[in-house]
Amino acid sequence: MSADLSDSVLLALANVESAYGPIKAIRGVSLQVKRGQIATVLGSNGAGKSSILKTISGIIDPRRGTIEFKGQSIGGADPALIVRMGLSHVPEGREVFPLLSVRDNLLMGAYTRSDRDGVARDMEMVYGYFPILKERAAQDAGLLSGGQQQMLAISRALMAQPELILLDEPSLGLSPKLTKEIFEIVVRINRERGTTILLVEQNANMALNAADYGYVLENGRIVMEDTCDRLREKEDIKEFYLGMKEAGVRGERRWKKKKTWR
Repeated sequence: MSADLSDSVLLALANVESAYGPIKAIRGVSLQVKRGQIATVLGSNGAGKSSILKTISGIIDPRRGTIEFKGQSIGGADPALIVRMGLSHVPEGREVFPLLSVRDNLLMGAYTRSDRDGVARDMEMVYGYFPILKERAAQDAGLLSGGQQQMLAISRALMAQPELILLDEPSLGLSPKLTKEIFEIVVRINRERGTTILLVEQNANMALNAADYGYVLENGRIVMEDTCDRLREKEDIKEFYLGMKEAGVRGERRWKKKKTWR
């Protein structure tokens, strides 16, 4: 790796494996996310996408390989330490604190900080991205709609002032309109604040349009990577991820039989 490339890499995984008991979740995954980039991991249900993020953020310990964030090893580190280093994880399914108010959920995101003025400023910043949260600041988070909870989960992550956000399935259970709105704001956060984002998403169209670089995961392994512009033009991506069904059942059978990528 050249010096100028290594200087631009914020997150790097090399041959990482992790498991749930005896069941391997990811198998020899290597990927890089550069500063200021939106990178995405695409794959079907059960491919191991969420497991990659959980392994990075310390929820699952890696069994092999290395994970480096800002040039420092974080493989197996305590999740709280990883947050303090500048990495926040927005989990699949939001996981807001339902009995706490919207405002208190946001303050929980800032639990590693002691700069009250800065926390207040960032509270107004996230309200600027998601005005509905300001309107509902005193309301219990469990009473929010699914889309509003997703907005809250992203905002809670921003309150930690992260350099990198791991964003897991932000479109899950949302209408196309809300999905589009949230993706537009995610891109704004990246462009306006320079926040690097690693996005896991089943909606390949939205992910490839938002991201700069993409990885395709199959059975816990990276089987393809490229810029998102190039991935969109690859026939296998068009056929199996972008909803182009001209090949119909024959294409699906060919995929199951070959299990190879062009």
